Amino acid sequence: MALVEVKPSRIDTAIADTIADHTNSGIEHTAQTLTWAADEHVLLALAAAGWLYTHIWQPQQRPVANHVVAVSLATAVLPHVLKSIFDQTRPDRLTIRGHRHGVPISGQARDAFPSGHAVHMGALASAAGLLPKTPRRLVRAIAVALSLTRIAVLAHWASDVVAGFALGAAVERLLRPWTLTQSLRKQLTWRKRP
Repeated sequence: MALVEVKPSRIDTAIADTIADHTNSGIEHTAQTLTWAADEHVLLALAAAGWLYTHIWQPQQRPVANHVVAVSLATAVLPHVLKSIFDQTRPDRLTIRGHRHGVPISGQARDAFPSGHAVHMGALASAAGLLPKTPRRLVRAIAVALSLTRIAVLAHWASDVVAGFALGAAVERLLRPWTLTQSLRKQLTWRKRP
């Protein structure tokens, strides 16, 4: 049993009820497939592969690769720590209508807060701030869309996703001073300007 029990807000409940009423198995399968792109295992594997690639073939990009790995590790651990402190029942455990319309069961029943997938995507969206304008917008749009899949499959309440996304962005920003030197941050920021 966790230390704090979190209750969904009326807005959370209204959003989940609307999704449960209007979803179908096709939407749910699509969202469930897309949500894997924000899974910690996938992101850690990609970060490790990117780190290895950069260290072998692009040594000038090592600090950026180190930053990505540090952020990926932090955002992989943090949701698990928080879920041991906070208990919140997932919306998919509270809907009968949704299951009739194709909503699957997600993870541990009382691990709704915060959304780990959204934590990863918030960090990605924040790190995209180092990119030029067009790729930055694309990465941020993808991060938001992948986070929303967690609401669509009723794995999380909307507030879990918003909180997770904000937390991920904060983690990425807090790690920058330790993983990226000031001159590199300025260089990356300068490069992204049109």
